[in-house]
Order: sequence, then C-alpha cells, then structure tokens
Amino acid sequence: MRERVVVIGAGQMGSGIAQVFAVATSIPVTMVDVSSDALARGRASIEKSLARSVEKGKLDAPGRDAALNRIEASQDLSAASTATLVVEAASESAELKFKLFGDLDAIAPSDTILATNTSSISITEIAGRTKRPDRVIGMHFMNPVPVMRLVEVIRGLATSDETTANVMSYVEQLGKTAVEVNDFPGFVSNRVLMPMINEAAYCVMEGVGTAEAIDKVMTLGMNHPMGPLALADLIGLDTCVSILEVLQRGLGDPKYRACPLLKKYVAAGWLGRKSGRGFYTY
Repeated sequence: MRERVVVIGAGQMGSGIAQVFAVATSIPVTMVDVSSDALARGRASIEKSLARSVEKGKLDAPGRDAALNRIEASQDLSAASTATLVVEAASESAELKFKLFGDLDAIAPSDTILATNTSSISITEIAGRTKRPDRVIGMHFMNPVPVMRLVEVIRGLATSDETTANVMSYVEQLGKTAVEVNDFPGFVSNRVLMPMINEAAYCVMEGVGTAEAIDKVMTLGMNHPMGPLALADLIGLDTCVSILEVLQRGLGDPKYRACPLLKKYVAAGWLGRKSGRGFYTY
C-alpha cells in the first residue's frame, strides 16, 4: 500500500503537523476535521507559513506548491482507511481521544500505526481502546510545529519495538529529533514545564511581580527564549489547566494543583493568543 499520513484535527497543531509532513517528505497527507471552517483556517495557516518560508529563502516556490498539492482535506474519518500512519491532534480531552481511537481502530488497516499528539493523556489508556495496542504510540510535537525540532515519542505499556522504530524513522524524515520516553502523566516535557508555568501564575496572583517582570527574569536571567507566561498564552491557558489536572490526578500530588488565577482566566474566556487575551493582550 502506498504511504499516506492522515492527521486528525486542523487546528494549530494539526495543520502544523500536516505541513511538516508535506514539506519534508513525498508522502501525501489528508487533514481531517469535523468542521469545514477549521479545515479552511488550517489550510490558510499552512499557506501563510509556507509563504513566509519562501520569503526567507528556506523553501522555493516549486517546493511550496508541491507541498500544498500533497495536502488534502476531509470531514470524514474514513480517510484513515488508506493511512499507513495516523497522527491524532484533536482537543486535549481524554473522552474525545478514547472515542477517536476506537473509531480509528475500526477504520484503519490492521497494520496502520495510530499515533497521538497528546501532551499529557496516558498512551496506555488510549491504546486500551483499540485491538492493536502494540501499534499505538505518542508522537508529541512541540508548538509551533514547523519551527520546533523536538518530537517526544512516548511508548505505552504494549507499544512494540517495531512501532517505535517506525515512528522514530518518520521523525528523522521530518528533520526533527525524536526523544523516546515512557508513559507517565505529562511524560517529560509537561511534567517539567507545567509546574514552572503554574508557579509563574502563582507569582502573578500573589503580587510577587507582573507578568512582564516574571517573563523578563526567566528570559534574561535563565536564558529562556520565551517567558513562562507568554508561553502559557501560546499553548492556551485552557490546555495548561487540562494538563495540570491530568498531572494531579495521575500522580496524586497536590503540587500539581492548577493555580486559581489560571482557572479564573479560563472561566473568563481569557485563553491566551487564540482568544486575544491571557496574561497579555493580543
């Protein structure tokens, strides 16, 4: 069967994943989303990103056109019936992912690898919703996908060596670096990152410093390229709260309790860049 990558979700992460596959490999990509508007926005985002790459001399015009021609859009999950690799990048909801993987397991060929871009939800639990747990794996891209070089490859309890090797090979084809980790809440990236973001939010809540002051301390003092609160706005404050809740529930430690100010911002609809306001106004 000819290789085809199917990406589930056309949001910021899904469109970015579709883009890097289309640019770096000759594999056709189908981007699937239930919303036609989301698919249109995802396509527009890819076109804008590729235009910037051409302007910067990182990609020529024929390369841009070839990449765009490799990307199809669909509102039907049955597109996975021709996939060799599925990368799920839907919202960070355990219930949604469990349902998607049950459906994908019934649709995709038995040898198709089912990967999830989850930032915190158990790969083992997701795999348990399928009859192919050996072919289910975490493929956690960093945001923004076209720029960030890391892909966290997470093995569930039953993930096979063959599946892991295949996914590591895909990451290599993308020109990115794969780091293999095991399935624990938050994996490595968010188990380390989210407590820092949470503590920065507590510093704002307790009046230790403004968001600008806290971020300046971390960028200039700790040499971070972006402050934790600006990064939280980029990730989405709702996503940060969801990940912290997974960490607290999975590890049973109160130190992962989401800062009340974070939860208040989410309740107000201040989700960060995607809503126009978070710790900063956009």
